Amino acid sequence: MSDQSDVTRAAMVTPVRVIIALCLVAPFVAMLWVGSYAKTDPAFVGIPFFYWYQMLWVLISTALTMVAYQLWRRDQRARAGREGGASQ
Repeated sequence: MSDQSDVTRAAMVTPVRVIIALCLVAPFVAMLWVGSYAKTDPAFVGIPFFYWYQMLWVLISTALTMVAYQLWRRDQRARAGREGGASQ
């Protein structure tokens, strides 16, 4: 019986988890869509668009990963509190 509850608990999709997934997938989509940034103009302080766009996504990816991590921790604490168990 406990296996049944573990499977049900693990398969739960919540809005918070969807936001976490979007935060983690967004940088991949942005970098794999090469046609959107494969150009030299507009330049920023003499740096072609191709390079500064990729470097900007390094910072954005860091911020999105931090947001996803904080949301995940909050979600895990909330689930542990509802179930009365200890969080990992």
